Amino acid sequence: MTEPLLDPDSSRDYLRDWKGRVDRAAAATQVMSERLGHLRISAGDGNGLVEVVIDVSGVLVEVRFTERIQQVSTEAVSRAVMAALGIARRKAAQASHEIISETMGPDSTAARVIEERLLRGVAANE
Repeated sequence: MTEPLLDPDSSRDYLRDWKGRVDRAAAATQVMSERLGHLRISAGDGNGLVEVVIDVSGVLVEVRFTERIQQVSTEAVSRAVMAALGIARRKAAQASHEIISETMGPDSTAARVIEERLLRGVAANE
């Protein structure tokens, strides 16, 4: 009896299947990367003072203040920015998780590693 990988036909089939899996994983990774790269999350502070927009890494991309900031102290505005940033980062973590799970699959080891790296990056920007 010949070992399956020693048989030329079985070896070709195995390699063809393996290449197919690698190609599908690469395509899924590309889609995930594009979706994450375009991800922008906005959040407000809850008091109507400020709205922030961040990227997937939690980096502040935009901040918009309302006229209400003229009625509160600068410390209150600072707290509002930080509160909105925290909310946006939590929303970004959830959105990233969903994108990664949808594109890579919920049981993917690569997906878990990518998500851990993203979360570390967001934490580093806090």
